[in-house]
Amino acid sequence: MAESAPRFLFLVSLVAAAVAMAAAGPAAAAAADAARGRSRSRLIHLHFYMHDITGGPGQTAVQVVKGPGPAHPAMPGYHFGDTTVIDDALTDGPSASSSRLVGRAQGTYTLASLTEPVLAVTMTVALTGGGAYNGSTVAVVGRDDVSAGVRELAVVGGTGAFRGATGHVLWRTARMESRDHMVLELDVYATVPAASPAPPPRAGVVRQVA
Repeated sequence: MAESAPRFLFLVSLVAAAVAMAAAGPAAAAAADAARGRSRSRLIHLHFYMHDITGGPGQTAVQVVKGPGPAHPAMPGYHFGDTTVIDDALTDGPSASSSRLVGRAQGTYTLASLTEPVLAVTMTVALTGGGAYNGSTVAVVGRDDVSAGVRELAVVGGTGAFRGATGHVLWRTARMESRDHMVLELDVYATVPAASPAPPPRAGVVRQVA
């Protein structure tokens, strides 16, 4: 009996180890899959300025729906449901006149809150200024609370170098050039599959983060 005790304890320890390994299996597999997923993707950072001009010379934003809802308490002159179509210039600096054009922001925004200054934004960032990502697009949607210093919108897809992209956009009001010309600063962080085309970024417009 005394001789069989060590053998019994050894068998018990083997069984316990096997149970522990089985329990840890799914978590370990998930962690390994996540690590493999990170190794198969890359992060691209875009930084540019968006010029939203709602009137006057060079207008790029046109209201196409006058919201039938009530007058908006936080935005005088506007109504719930107001919808605007945009074809805003994107530049590598805040000045529309002296900065280089790198693309267009094309889409819509709708006044989507009854009480708060909140826009529902749906737009495509089209990179058209030449360079590494020329012809590629990034799809952006989200909630733009214009009273907040920094807003976060979602990257939900793209084409070309941004095919299958996910991520987010940090969006802030940089300055008002005039009553009709708002300059927005955008930082786009897009994670794309490693299989997507990856030409070297053009200095000053896009940066790829390792």
